Formats: sequence, C-alpha cells, structure tokens
Amino acid sequence: MVLWSKEQDKLPDISMSSGAIETKKEGGPLTPAFLNSNCSVHPVILTKAPEEVSPGTGGEFELTEVASFQERAGETGQDEERLEIVVVMDCRANAKGQREEDALLENTSQSNESDDTSHDQSPEPPAPLKETSFSIGLQVVFPFLLAGFGTVAAGMVLDIVQHWTVFTEVSEVFILVPALLGLKGNLEMTLASRLSTAANIGQMDTAKDMWNMIMGNLALIQVQATVVGFLASIAAVIFGWIPEGHFRLGHAVLLCASSVATAFIASLLLGLIMIGVIIASRKVGINPDNVATPIAASLGDLITLSLLAGISTGLYKELEFNDYANPLVCAVFVALCPLWVLIARKIPSTREVLYSGWEPVIIAMAISSVGGLILDKTVTNPNFAGMAVFTPVINGVGGNLVAVQASRISTYLHMNGIPMGDHPNPVPRRCPTPCSSFFGSNVNSRSARVLFLLVAPGHLVFLYTINSLRGGHTTLTPIFITFYLAAALLQVIILLYLADWMVHWMWGRGMDPDNFSIPYLTALGDLLGTGFLALCFHMRWFIGDRDTNAGN
Repeated sequence: MVLWSKEQDKLPDISMSSGAIETKKEGGPLTPAFLNSNCSVHPVILTKAPEEVSPGTGGEFELTEVASFQERAGETGQDEERLEIVVVMDCRANAKGQREEDALLENTSQSNESDDTSHDQSPEPPAPLKETSFSIGLQVVFPFLLAGFGTVAAGMVLDIVQHWTVFTEVSEVFILVPALLGLKGNLEMTLASRLSTAANIGQMDTAKDMWNMIMGNLALIQVQATVVGFLASIAAVIFGWIPEGHFRLGHAVLLCASSVATAFIASLLLGLIMIGVIIASRKVGINPDNVATPIAASLGDLITLSLLAGISTGLYKELEFNDYANPLVCAVFVALCPLWVLIARKIPSTREVLYSGWEPVIIAMAISSVGGLILDKTVTNPNFAGMAVFTPVINGVGGNLVAVQASRISTYLHMNGIPMGDHPNPVPRRCPTPCSSFFGSNVNSRSARVLFLLVAPGHLVFLYTINSLRGGHTTLTPIFITFYLAAALLQVIILLYLADWMVHWMWGRGMDPDNFSIPYLTALGDLLGTGFLALCFHMRWFIGDRDTNAGN
C-alpha cells in the first residue's frame, strides 16, 4: 500500500532514526501479507522503480537495518535510477492468508479480531506466571495440608514432652519453643523464598550458578542458626529468670547448648530438604513459591521440636554426672561459625545477606520469644494445659500462609516491578486498604483470597485429626471451636494485610523482601497466634467451659 512518494532530490529532507528499515527486492513485489496488514507504519525503501512493483506478482523481501535515511540518500545519490520511499502498514499478516478484496471486506471484523489475539506483539513481555484462583488453590492446598499435619504432629509431640522432667524442672525451655520453631520462618522460609525467586528469574539455570547458590545459602543459614540459637537462649534466661530473681548457671548453659545444637541441626536438615523441593518443583513446572515454604513448615516444626526435646533431655541428664558436656557442645558449634562465614562470603548472592540480614532475624527471634513467654506462663497453669497441642498448629498455619503470600509478592516485584528503591514517582506508595489487599483484581489479591479461604476448612481438618488421636487435654466443644476459628481467622487476615504492606514498603526502600519480610511476618504470626490462643482459653474458662481432662 503506497502512502506517498518523493523524488530522489528530496531524500535529504527526510531525517529518520538509525532504526529505519530497508526493504530490498529479491524476486518480487510486496505480498498481500504486507499489503493487508493492521499495525504500525514503517518506512520502506524500494530499490526499484515503482512500476516494477506490482501486487500481482509474488516475491520475497529481505529486511535489513541501515544507519539512517540521510546516509541512504548519500549512497544512492549517484544512482541514475529513481527511488521511491514507500510507507507500508507492516506488522502482521492476515491470519487466513491471501484473500480476494471482496472476501477481505466481508470478513474484516473477524480477521482483525484474529490478528489482535493471535499475533499481538506488545512491547511489554507477558508475565511468566499467569495463575487463576483455581490454579493457585490447587498448587497450595496439598502442601498446606501437608504442612498442617506436620504442625499437628508437632503439637502432639509438645503435648507429650511438656510433662518430661526437663520441661517441668527447667520450664524456661518453653520460651525456646516459639523462638526455635520460628527458625523455619527466620531461616528456612527465607531460604526457600530466596531460592524460589532465584529459580524463577533464571539465576539457577546453570549447574555452576545452582551449586554456588546452594553452598552459599547453606553456609549462611548455619551461621544465622548458631547466632539465633545462642541469642534465643539468652532471651529465655532474661524472660524466665530475671523477673523472678532466680538464676542457675547450669540451667543457663543447658539452655544455650540445647538451643544452639537444635538450631544448627534442624537448619541443616531443613535447608537440604528445601533445596531438593525447589529444584524438583522447577523440573516439574510447579511454582516453587507455592510449595517450598509450606513444605519447609510441614517438617520444620516436627523436626525442631523433636530435636529440642531429645537434646535438652540428654543434656539435662548429663548435668548429674559432669559439668563440661554442655559448655563443650556450645564451644563446638560456635567454633564452626568462621568456616561458614568464609564460605558464605565467597558467593555474591549471600555476601550481602551475611552483612545486612541480621536485623530481621534477631528482631524476629525477640518477637517469637515474647510469644514463648506467653506460652510458658499459660501452659504451666494446670487449667490451660490443653493449649500446648494447639500452639504449633495455629502458629504454623498462620506462618505458612503469610510466608507463601510474601514470597509470591516478592517474586512478582522481582519479575515485573521497577528496581528496588528507584521510584520515578516521588510520591510514596500509600498504605493499602483491606479492600485493595483482598478484593483487588491483581494476582496478589487473588492469592490472598485463596489463602484466607483455606484457613477455616484447614483448621477444622486439623482439629478433627487432633481429636481423633485423642491429643491434648481439651474437649472440642462448639464454644471452643468457635473461639479457636475466630482467633485463627483474625490472625491470618492481619498477617496477609501486613504482608501486602510490608513487602511493598521494603521494596520501595531498597530492601529485598525475601530477606527481610518473612522473618518479621512469621514472628508476628507466632506472637498473634499464641496471644489469641491464650485469650481463647481464658475466655473459655471464664464462661464456664472448663473440661480440661479429655485426652490426658
């Protein structure tokens, strides 16, 4: 389709960018695929006279790149043949091939619609993860149930070990429970979120990159686990003994050795499991963000709590025979820290986290320890002994769901967002409203709705499982179930809203949400879950629903 032509002497008047397109005739004229097009205008130079170009003859054209039309004019200035600049509508051919003119007129709307849907070449690349609510729910529900049953198993373990000698004689061990169980959020879920994001954006596609990422992150979480375990034991001493004025050095060293050993071994085992899950998820085409964090939680609580009970019991027995076993355990794990630091520093992806990733982990540990103090003061009361079996469940479910949401939002920002801390608009992002967080049209609001809808059915399944196993010291009365579900729903809706705000807030300030948001959110989940559950038991006691012997 010829829109205009100019003579050769007018060519210098045309100034185009270096991205101009030259079409060189190589055996025929423009085909109807070029003549019947539906998109943008491109300048095309025909190197033959216009009379040689006839729509009736077939031909092929080669598209090459030239510096500019001015340069092209200079090159052809000595050519005696006339040139003609032709602007053709050249973007996409009609989907049904060559048609007669009357057929084209008759099917104009159909062909245009076919072109728009089949050959759309938007300048923005499509989002690689286009998920519906059904696909999100389908991918999340099975890991969610698996994680929930893991927390149920952890609750059953805690319900049993709360009567062991070490827990009754050194009740401050209860303060370690939320802090160490929170390591799955502080370390393992953060590891899963980092690796999921790295896998989704192509940083683990080659074997070398994958092994560097694995070794650096494993070394990093071992350093963090050792430090967090040591600080958690100090927090247990402060929260447990300082207010009462009682202090025993042997018990303090016992808490330190038990906490450090549990954190180190549990982090190593769960880190290896997370790496395997993420690699397997990418190979089978599943979004790692949907499955990695719930699976980390499914085994995290059970493994950590079992290790804490076993190690603390063994070390408590050693106090009767020698005084050097507990300090020796502490010294061995602390002495390994420089080795992990050297390995983590060699990997660029973990070097920054090694220096800047301590603040969220330590603050999250302190927040979880406050929840541990609530647990210690509640469970040691015989009237509320049934709380132990439900604490890992309500904390685990809330932490799992908010970790999935935070990991998804972080991946979304990494793949589609502007660079961290680089806002072209100086106006900061407003605090989201609950309506925008849960009822928006974007994929993050959709996933928030799906995750929230999993809370009530999931908890009913877990409560039925606990009741079937005759766990706990509490009968599942309608009053208790109502209070429990209200506490769980309130916990999750607060966490999902905070995740939407916190991840975007951190992103806007140049902080990687994978490293900073999940520790805070899971620690808040522990605090809210333990607090709401304790309130649930107190309210239940006050209104007269006081059956506390079931399943003893």
